[in-house]
Amino acid sequence: MDRLWAPWRSVYIGKDHGSGCIFCSKLEAGAEQDRENHVLYRGDKVFVILNIYPYNNGHLLVAPKRHVGDIEELDEGEMLELFAVTSKMVGLHRKTFSPHGFNVGINLGKVAGAGIPGHLHIHIVPRWEGDNNFMPVLGDVRVISEALDQTYDKLKAAMR
Repeated sequence: MDRLWAPWRSVYIGKDHGSGCIFCSKLEAGAEQDRENHVLYRGDKVFVILNIYPYNNGHLLVAPKRHVGDIEELDEGEMLELFAVTSKMVGLHRKTFSPHGFNVGINLGKVAGAGIPGHLHIHIVPRWEGDNNFMPVLGDVRVISEALDQTYDKLKAAMR
């Protein structure tokens, strides 16, 4: 039997996650818990959080603070800030990690792949040439080479 070690996952598995929206609960926890909750940025109408199940190192989620599930429910200010912050986060990644490209997108509805369909969010996935290797095909696993806390600290320092 092959083993993949991910001891940091035990911290997440052991937590009580409740039944509410994961995004809303992270915001309600308060800014003093942002590092623990991987909340990277709080704006007027949107916030940025690291995806705790990343497709790649540095996978970010940009979401409105207001609990809305569809793009048509956003007001003009939310739309503008959502895209502006998405753009800033792409720039932050370029400065910090020098990716070769990005996947940026929104999954609207469960059938479209939305893991949290009740709270709209934009995915920012940095990509590097060669980051898609044999592991997902042969082992049905992804290799994430850096712990979330390290990624958070690097991005937070670059924001200052």
